[in-house]
Amino acid sequence: MKYYNLNNPTTLVSLKQAVLTGIQGSEGLFMPEFIPQLNKSFIENIEQYSLPEMAFEVAKLFLSEEVEEAAIRQIVNDTLNFEIPLVPVSDNIYTLELFHGPTLAFKDVGARFMARLFAYFLKNDKEPIHILVATSGDTGGAVAHAFWNVPNIEVTILYPSEKVSFLQEKQLTTLGKNVRAIEVAGTFDDCQQLVKQAFADNSLQEHITLASANSINLARLIPQSFYYFWAYAQAKKANKQNEVVVCVPSGNFGNLTAGLIAKKMGLPIQHFIAATNANDIVPQYLATGNYHPKPSEATISNAMDVGNPSNFSRIMALYNNDYEAVKKDLSGYAFSDDATRATMIEVFQNHYYTLDPHGAVGYAALQPYLTTHANTTGIFLETAHPAKFMDVVEKTLRVKIKVPNALQEVANKTKRAVKMKAEYSLLKEYLLG
Repeated sequence: MKYYNLNNPTTLVSLKQAVLTGIQGSEGLFMPEFIPQLNKSFIENIEQYSLPEMAFEVAKLFLSEEVEEAAIRQIVNDTLNFEIPLVPVSDNIYTLELFHGPTLAFKDVGARFMARLFAYFLKNDKEPIHILVATSGDTGGAVAHAFWNVPNIEVTILYPSEKVSFLQEKQLTTLGKNVRAIEVAGTFDDCQQLVKQAFADNSLQEHITLASANSINLARLIPQSFYYFWAYAQAKKANKQNEVVVCVPSGNFGNLTAGLIAKKMGLPIQHFIAATNANDIVPQYLATGNYHPKPSEATISNAMDVGNPSNFSRIMALYNNDYEAVKKDLSGYAFSDDATRATMIEVFQNHYYTLDPHGAVGYAALQPYLTTHANTTGIFLETAHPAKFMDVVEKTLRVKIKVPNALQEVANKTKRAVKMKAEYSLLKEYLLG
């Protein structure tokens, strides 16, 4: 299995090159040269596998030419040492709770897998590698936690000032040691643009070796496919596997891309739904066929505040830029903050389930689809624990949220971050210094 950059599809590189360079030298993203197909017997007996066993079967199709199978097993076992339950919310709607990892967000799966794969590839290297990452919320904390104290790796995280939650900020600014944070005066799009400029700057990379930990990196993308297989397996155990539709709260669209890859590999998901907030670039594309990025708009579901999602080009590559083919597998719906709050209240009062603002957008986006598709099982992703958005959740529901111990501990730690204008020259000076 080799990999190609979307900006240079004729040149194939190894997995190690793809994951350790990320978007180095261009703004392109890497994709596998083909989508591997899973054995039919694996799908037919999927409910008999444990989560790590299932992840191994998927991961080895991408990794086994460069990573020993014993090492792959160890990576997935270490990554997936927490539960990812499929929880019923109403008669035909389930949520896949992805917030039981160490930072209580779905990013833990990709970040932990990536850190272990990086450590494997770098075990004999003497030169340090510098991970540069932009975050709209949960990525920063997950990456910081996953790479903290990993030898030979330095981490710099850029996040938009006053546009992440209090606890999200604490998670990415309090670890110290090899993890540093930059508070950028701007939006997530500004942070992402600074990171892209750094990777395109060959003069910078004459002095430091950069790697990406955003969803643009294959080492994040591959493991995010695992939980779609796990969701389907749990639905099958509950005899709910017929006509399964999965709704994905979407920001930079890496999570959704991973789901579509799983479908292309043979997972029988009937349809996917992209759920967004006011940053509705992809739902508008699906409605009109026109893709128009725009400056991101701040919302209460801040991790989805992305005005030019990087992984959209990956989705188009999966479907050979065929608009009708994309529409066949994917629908899109967008919701305002008011609609998001109303959904949180409705689900809490009628189903006794507490949604975070991102999960609420996912639940809301299922409704119009299920209305016109009878006998369908709807699954939406709960991407973060409600306590990570305590102010919004408590104010909306007028209840006190129990804060998990992991978040209580980080809340009392001291924030350490460098404040910076959204100017590349300043970032470059900082990295070189």
